[in-house]
Amino acid sequence: MKKLCYIATIPAVVNAFLRGHIQAAAEKYEVTVICNFADRELLEGLDARLIFLAIERKPSLWQDLVILFQLFGLFRRERFDIVHSHMPKTGLLGMLAAWLARVPVRIHTFHGEVWATRAGLERRALKKFDQLVAWLATDILVVSPSQRDFLVQERVLPAGKAKLIGAGSVCGVDSLRFHADAQARKAVRHDLGIAQDAKVILFVGRLNRDKGMLDLAASFDAIAKHHSDVVLLLVGAEEDVPFSQIQEICSAERERLHYVRFTATPERYMAAADIFCLPSYREGLPMTIIEAAACGVPAVASRIYGITDAVEDGETGLLFPAGEVAALTYALLKLMTENELRQQMGNAARVRALGLFPSEKITRKLMTWYDRLSGERGGKHGNELD
Repeated sequence: MKKLCYIATIPAVVNAFLRGHIQAAAEKYEVTVICNFADRELLEGLDARLIFLAIERKPSLWQDLVILFQLFGLFRRERFDIVHSHMPKTGLLGMLAAWLARVPVRIHTFHGEVWATRAGLERRALKKFDQLVAWLATDILVVSPSQRDFLVQERVLPAGKAKLIGAGSVCGVDSLRFHADAQARKAVRHDLGIAQDAKVILFVGRLNRDKGMLDLAASFDAIAKHHSDVVLLLVGAEEDVPFSQIQEICSAERERLHYVRFTATPERYMAAADIFCLPSYREGLPMTIIEAAACGVPAVASRIYGITDAVEDGETGLLFPAGEVAALTYALLKLMTENELRQQMGNAARVRALGLFPSEKITRKLMTWYDRLSGERGGKHGNELD
């Protein structure tokens, strides 16, 4: 049996994006998963050997060198047929170690580019790291057509190297898990003290500036002053924008702010929402938008690469220029106040999400691609895995 290794920074990434792939791959491969120790309980029941290393998300020269040598030794000893990396740090360390160990198939998936919102020396350095990852990998996956175009335009990837699974995404959406659920909607609102007839704007993701959290807070503050039935629900870990800062911005309406730091069941909160909002400045392909869409929830999101593949503007949601709070506020108000339009867009969003991004189809295509790559190096296939 051939050997496949996934490497990602944290177990949450494995649980959210890779669990379905790993379970499918385990039928044909000996699967190993490498990640750091945080929230390791998320990986319970995974059909794979787990190896935990002290991989830090932030740069740390000495610690990163230690991890690089550990990975190199592991890859030399295990002789994996395929190493597949996700996220920037594990992409760089994983692909370099796999190249040094002469792993025959080295795949990296680009999710979203950190340097897209940076400037100057920091942008150039981070971009060089991604270019190095692209050179070290034998094969590259991207998660959306617009991300691929962006990376080629920025000369991170040579034209033709990046592959796309179907219409895009890492793992697709599970229709049995993500769907409208009246019971969950009622229960979540009851547990959080939200009125059943309130208009709930939902954000799911890390609380940081790149996700547009300060823009969303300012927009909600403007809306809530004139609409007593609107509620903002945030679900995700604090990063460089603490929840207390959002409370300060929305001080007059803080009783209508609700915060959940962590959940293993985002579908329950999506079922409880009326509008999903992602005012982000950088994305590869935001699965949260697609998952909310599968629950029948339309999106208000920024018009940037990645998001333009997840939202059909005017049909499944509304897009606005990133960073323009007035435009974000207008879009949110439009969906809040036009009930029929919101329902129409929610219905269309679900049809589109399930039609373009079904998880079982995406997983099947990826497994077929693994077989082809491990069986015939550089197999005959185009830029889309069909």
